[in-house]
Amino acid sequence: MIQAGKRKKEFADPYTVTSAVTKGNIITKLSLLIMGLGNIAHRQIAKGLMFLVVEIGYIWFMIQSGIYNLSMFPSLGWREQEKVWNEKKSIYEYTAGDQSSLILLYGVATIYLTLMFIVVWREAVKSSYKSEVLAKSGKHLNTFKEDFKSLFDQNLHKLLLAAPIMGVLIFTILPLIYNISMAFTNYSKVNDHLVLFDWVGLANFAKILNLNDSIGKQFYSVLTWTITWAIFATALNYIFGMILAIVINRKETHFKGFWRFCFVLSIAVPQFVSLLIMRSMLQPTGIVNTLLLKYGLIDTALPFFSSATWARVTVIVINLWVGIPYTLLQVTGILQNIPGELYEAAKIDGANAIQIFFKITLPYMLFVMTPYLITQFTGNINNFNVIYLLSGGNPTPVDATAGKTDLLVTWLYKLTVDKNYYNLGAVIGIMTFIVLAIVALVTYRNTASYKDEEGFM
Repeated sequence: MIQAGKRKKEFADPYTVTSAVTKGNIITKLSLLIMGLGNIAHRQIAKGLMFLVVEIGYIWFMIQSGIYNLSMFPSLGWREQEKVWNEKKSIYEYTAGDQSSLILLYGVATIYLTLMFIVVWREAVKSSYKSEVLAKSGKHLNTFKEDFKSLFDQNLHKLLLAAPIMGVLIFTILPLIYNISMAFTNYSKVNDHLVLFDWVGLANFAKILNLNDSIGKQFYSVLTWTITWAIFATALNYIFGMILAIVINRKETHFKGFWRFCFVLSIAVPQFVSLLIMRSMLQPTGIVNTLLLKYGLIDTALPFFSSATWARVTVIVINLWVGIPYTLLQVTGILQNIPGELYEAAKIDGANAIQIFFKITLPYMLFVMTPYLITQFTGNINNFNVIYLLSGGNPTPVDATAGKTDLLVTWLYKLTVDKNYYNLGAVIGIMTFIVLAIVALVTYRNTASYKDEEGFM
């Protein structure tokens, strides 16, 4: 414990904002207000000017629109569009009112930009203090040219990761925060809140989780089916894919490449094409029902998508056609890497085929494929394509927004795109994330892949 404490102190960053405030000279302390001043004072002019330009740009933005965006953020606007009669032109003119969605977007963006500025400000203060400490101790201070060259050597990771990180921050994190913010508003067509809407706190979450509310009842129904679907879709794909891979991989099986080609061929066909073809084939007047009726095997068309039970079984079965080939390829690669000596030793010890499978093959595959299975489970919970293109979420009860085969993700789509319930859609998105995070983290942390990473090394 003492050694660990010493290591932490040894590797702790000595250049912090607190140190700059308590130990820095007047120039370093002024750098708290004028970014880059310490660098400029110690002849790191280019670096100091870069910090200063960032500060000037941020101040200009805040004066131009940032302060206004923050002032409107608590209310999300209140001025409605008005129609005014223009006597001179003899026409009605419309005065621009507030638009809450833009106010929310600009407010979130301003807060986000402010947080990013604080990060840069912190680095500027640390850099100013570092230049002071190095100058006092007579050590070398890097010039701008040397800092630039370091980006292609010891700091190469900063150069290569800068663009991807900025992309994630701008195109992933910022839109995500904006969408999450909608969950705390009444942004929907209910009471005409599509242009002007307000903050409502946790009211939307209470509505979704309330069993006495129609939306709440639908949420629990969809959530139950989503988890059931994900379990069956993941388990059946893995079991049947594993069986196929083992059968094809047997020494007694001839033409292994041909059999793999037959099953993997479905991957080459775009998934949406396969699903739309299946959907048309299973309609009441589709080829399946037509042939069954023609040969007298059934009296009425089978309700593939008009009965809740039939529809749920249908989407699970057709998902096997889509998902098994991927599992087949995964398992084939693992089977070919299991040491043959293990099987030979087991046979010498008198183990039969079933014992070999449960003692060697299955544990090895589960150990390697557990992260893949968790990923597949997550993908099935968010499997928009199979449900929406195949059944469209149907059958849908009267006066309901969710169908019997709708998953949380397809229901979210319908609530936002079809029904304009953007606030409830945002809540569903948050709830989906919570379910996925809990299931993925709890499951993975209790598997051998996490607890015993070197167990099969």
